[in-house]
Amino acid sequence: MKTYNHIFEKIISIENLFLAWDEFKKGKREKLDVQEFEFHLEENLFQLNRELKNKTYRHSPYKSFLIQDPKERHIHKATVRDRILHHAVFNTLNPIFEPTFIPHSFSGRIDKGTHKGVNQLASFLRKASKNNRKICFALKCDIKKFFDTIDHQVLISIIKKRIKDKKALWLIEEIIGSFASQYSTPFDRKGIPLGNLTSQFFANIYLNELDHFIKNELKEKYYLRYTDDFIIVKEKTSQLKPIINPINNFLKNHLKLSLHPKKVIVLKYHQGVDFLGYICFPHHRLLRSETKQRIFEKLKQKVKDFQSNIISEQSLEQSLQSYLGVLSHCNSYKLQEKLKNQFYFWLTE
Repeated sequence: MKTYNHIFEKIISIENLFLAWDEFKKGKREKLDVQEFEFHLEENLFQLNRELKNKTYRHSPYKSFLIQDPKERHIHKATVRDRILHHAVFNTLNPIFEPTFIPHSFSGRIDKGTHKGVNQLASFLRKASKNNRKICFALKCDIKKFFDTIDHQVLISIIKKRIKDKKALWLIEEIIGSFASQYSTPFDRKGIPLGNLTSQFFANIYLNELDHFIKNELKEKYYLRYTDDFIIVKEKTSQLKPIINPINNFLKNHLKLSLHPKKVIVLKYHQGVDFLGYICFPHHRLLRSETKQRIFEKLKQKVKDFQSNIISEQSLEQSLQSYLGVLSHCNSYKLQEKLKNQFYFWLTE
């Protein structure tokens, strides 16, 4: 296994901090806190560099709020300078860990995403069903309270297998330790915050251990994962049920996690396999009903925001095209037409 030393200087270099700023600011230039940071940009970045170099840097507290997406989620937002640092850390660590990830994990990675994940699932289902000629099944699993129960020491120990630079490890531990969920104890800190760029990256590092166990130890050919949701496709249910306990045991013994008992489901392909907002059938793909409803509700709100001068006409048009893009990945011609008609009706109300 290749290990890495002397990466701290690369993380905290002025060049990397300015690059991190350029990446961070995209789509955020109108935010007040971003504008305030940019007003003294050079001074702020050089100050951050000095604190990192002297190891006096401390991660600031988070601002927390709730969103509906579609279920209620608790988001923790870091300060602008901390988020810039997250980008700087990601820029340096991602090239180290990305080559270790399996091809079929699709969350928080360049050139991956939900649509490629669903396309890969459809490919797996076709292969397992011999081009839709035979019955096949999918084991769909979800990890219980995943982000809230990631164990800090387990995560750091995984990172330490590759990162040997003590200064870099100090910084990584400072970021990981900046948050603790309600599942923490005085002796066992747990949780990484929804909202950090580094959180999705750390989640992939953490569950990469599970990915390799399922691929290399269990020898599962048709396996894919998106964050803490994963699917294994087989020709028979009798091939799926015996692997549930080994997976759960690995999660408990190696990662201090567990499967959600109510979200371990075996699905029949011909009845539809629900994943990432779409339902895959042998000869077509549909949008999940809840996803469909959410698209209409969100677009209606965008129209109201436009009519109240909260967003621009360009932003509104981008939202419409984005939702039509989501629909284009399934059999939805009539639904697309309905959405466009409803959109123009709302505009003229």
